[in-house]
Amino acid sequence: MILEQFCVTAMAVFCYLIGDESSKRAALIDPAGDHHLILPKLKEYDLTVDWIINTHGHWDHTAGNDATANETGAKILIHEGDAQRLKSIPNRIFSRFLGGRKSPDPVQLLQDGDNIDVGELSLKVIHTPGHSEGSICLYHDGNIFTGDTLFTEGHGRTDFPGGSIQKIMDSIQNKILSLPDDTIIWPGHNYGRFPRSTVREQKSIYL
Repeated sequence: MILEQFCVTAMAVFCYLIGDESSKRAALIDPAGDHHLILPKLKEYDLTVDWIINTHGHWDHTAGNDATANETGAKILIHEGDAQRLKSIPNRIFSRFLGGRKSPDPVQLLQDGDNIDVGELSLKVIHTPGHSEGSICLYHDGNIFTGDTLFTEGHGRTDFPGGSIQKIMDSIQNKILSLPDDTIIWPGHNYGRFPRSTVREQKSIYL
């Protein structure tokens, strides 16, 4: 598996490039902006991006959807619980602060348990509401991409519409932290001192 982590935009969003070495197919998770950092890696690895996957619908994670889709031809995927956010007026307005535009419509609305094929790789969708109704994590082979559900030091805000502290704690404790201890946690923002964590480390905080 090819895995690259990029810290993009003034919001310090982590974008992830997931690639299958054999087929040269790829997915981008939350490519929020700063495409000059991301696109050269696609050429370096000779990858074709099939999917842009949004871990949730907040503007700081979706602002780059339009530009990235236009550059790569990739299709948008988002959980059904957050799909309406892509079309919302606040999303469009705030996206412009990061140089973005209105997101293209998604080609598929994700649900818990779905599998997203990336060449011979498969990303499993884990619905983790709490930061928003449609927040998801993506799991593959000992790696989980947690969006704004869980950072390396803390968790996502729950005071926005659709947020719930009870739901986010349930998502963290009963979904993310039920995975094997050595699972690597790749968060949605560069908040804190570390760019990644493990389930074992987070259990010492949340359980």
